[in-house]
Amino acid sequence: MEGVGRDRKRGGYSRHVFEPAERELREWFVEEAERRDLAVRTDRNGNIWAWWGEPGTDAVVTGSHLDSVPGGGAFDGPLGVVSALAAVDALRAQDFTPIRPLAIVVFAEEEGGRFGVPCLGSRLMSGAIDPDVARRLTDPAGITFAEAAAEAGLDPARVGRDDEALAAVHTFVELHVEQGRGLIDLGAPVGVASSILAHGRWRFGFAGEGNHAGATLLGDRRDPMVPAAEMVLAARIAASEVDDGRATVGRIVPNPGGTNVIASTVDVWLDARAGDDASTREIVERVRAMAADAAERENCVLTVVEESYGDTVVFDSELRDQVSRALGGVPALPTGAGHDAGILAAHLSTAMLFVRNPTGISHAPEEFAEADDCQAGVTALATVLERLTG
Repeated sequence: MEGVGRDRKRGGYSRHVFEPAERELREWFVEEAERRDLAVRTDRNGNIWAWWGEPGTDAVVTGSHLDSVPGGGAFDGPLGVVSALAAVDALRAQDFTPIRPLAIVVFAEEEGGRFGVPCLGSRLMSGAIDPDVARRLTDPAGITFAEAAAEAGLDPARVGRDDEALAAVHTFVELHVEQGRGLIDLGAPVGVASSILAHGRWRFGFAGEGNHAGATLLGDRRDPMVPAAEMVLAARIAASEVDDGRATVGRIVPNPGGTNVIASTVDVWLDARAGDDASTREIVERVRAMAADAAERENCVLTVVEESYGDTVVFDSELRDQVSRALGGVPALPTGAGHDAGILAAHLSTAMLFVRNPTGISHAPEEFAEADDCQAGVTALATVLERLTG
């Protein structure tokens, strides 16, 4: 997978759902699964399933995703997919045959790097997003999710809640590279997740008046970039005032985007996270209030749209403890990152394994995990799958 989707401009990888790099990896996964005599199918929402045993109502499923953020690292998502295949190899090498059905799943658009909504494949499958809303989502080139799905061979009219897929899964265990520095400080190569912070994405739209950069006096301007800039600073201020708050602006799009042009509109995306729903909403409301004041001072119009949101997830404690015991009592730690396992936690029993990240860096080219730790993750996942399906 190493050479697929390299981003020469940003560094790292840009593998976005249904675009050539991500589709190449999907084809790679299907080939790898079929080489292991797993029965492969793609569901109505673009998620790929590889079954060891006949699907039933008590299946144990593992897997992750193959898409990335723009310029992302090599491990986020793919590590969970590769480790799942390697865990199946390890179990077969031990002549193990699962009593319960076992599957590997690759979820579509987990990062939201193309259409802006994270965990889109699992949200659609579980009914956590309106399919009409999903079909209308657009990428930066103006292509809708419906159009992209159709081009990838899916029927856009059929995307949405998949009760058949949900009913087949009893337990989902996702292995993921750690996104933070918990395990390195604990001296442990593998850990389990206890919870996920409440988090979401909001688009702040500032509308002003496009004009000439040299011919328009400062006092005559309605420049939306000014309140947009103040909003970026407001995000840091608001998050710092909330316990364990995090707020990030990683994307700003001015229109028309010329160097010597006062923008007519500026869109700014806010990512806000905190330990619970109330704290996360508090950050957003504080940012909204400061952004509204800034827009008013510049005689601009502000609109705010919530594009995605997930409340705090506390993973099934019984399953978490069962997984931890199977691995000899590995540590449990919370995460500030969202995952498909978090979306599915509202519908079925889910757990997560983390593989140590020595730098704590993720969503960047420097994301890393040692080979020995990755192998420890494979061994841990195989142990857990054997315990759950044997």
